[in-house]
Amino acid sequence: MNKNNIDRRLSIAPMMDHTDKHFRYFMRLLSKHAVLYTEMITTGALIHGDRQRFLDFNDIEHPIAIQLGGSNPNDLAECAKIAENEAYDEVNLNIGCPSDRVQNGQFGACLMSNKNLVADCVNKIQDNVKIPVTIKTRIGIDNMDSYDFLYDFIKTTHDAGCDTFIIHARKAILSGLTPKENRAIPPLNYERVHKIKQDFPNLNITINGGFIELQSIKSQLQHVDGVMVGRVAYQNPFILAEADNILFENTDPAPTRESILDKYRDYVAEQILKGERIKNLTRHVIGLFQGQAGARHYRQLLSAAVPKDKNNIKFLDDIIESITTHTPQIEKK
Repeated sequence: MNKNNIDRRLSIAPMMDHTDKHFRYFMRLLSKHAVLYTEMITTGALIHGDRQRFLDFNDIEHPIAIQLGGSNPNDLAECAKIAENEAYDEVNLNIGCPSDRVQNGQFGACLMSNKNLVADCVNKIQDNVKIPVTIKTRIGIDNMDSYDFLYDFIKTTHDAGCDTFIIHARKAILSGLTPKENRAIPPLNYERVHKIKQDFPNLNITINGGFIELQSIKSQLQHVDGVMVGRVAYQNPFILAEADNILFENTDPAPTRESILDKYRDYVAEQILKGERIKNLTRHVIGLFQGQAGARHYRQLLSAAVPKDKNNIKFLDDIIESITTHTPQIEKK
């Protein structure tokens, strides 16, 4: 798949401890078209760690992108080639994470201050792979948050070969705020991202930050090429059930909560047979009935400790039966 074949109108953000292959499978049951991203994988972990654990995905997940964290051009190029060989559709560079751990590794959002190094990384990767190389970044960092600063960063890295940018419409404050606070406290500035698209009309620009319902996502597509959603996809995933109809003009009926859970149940059964622990699978669907009558009961059942003798599909089957039997007031949508 080349970059021109990836429809980026909707994508699901890379989220640490969340966007593993099981969650991505769950997302694909909600939308056939959204671009899915791995958790950030550092170059060191991929080169020296359990490579298969990091890279494994289900065929249903395409289009799928790997997000890499690192700042050494040679290491990033090596990891990009590994990902391409594993059939990933895109390599994304993390230039947006503000955590102390990431800063100590000299990558993530702090790299915005070193546009030439990022350009070297892009150039080196481009020489090594045929799949698209993209950047996920912020609108600025600390006091370096003018429009000119962002413009220069985009131009320099685009000149090196990057044509697709995912821009979180907040700046990152690298000291004094936690990663969670950095997702909420710096104010959103959608207009700045829109202006980048105006000034770089040939680039593919995706906007990220604060989107929690489909109509606001659709309205953004008048200004940019795509929208990336993050925490809301985990906390209230069913808002994406009509994404294919509203954003991609799909005419198939939107899935119901029950149909999604039934399909995910079959996937869970397959994964348990492969040795996966059921809690690693069921944790991703805790938010499926968010906002519905009986949702609290459902969350409590899924969050309960799993005895060793219940590390099997019966655990989930009992929950599904309990929902059907005891909470009929949950809407069939």
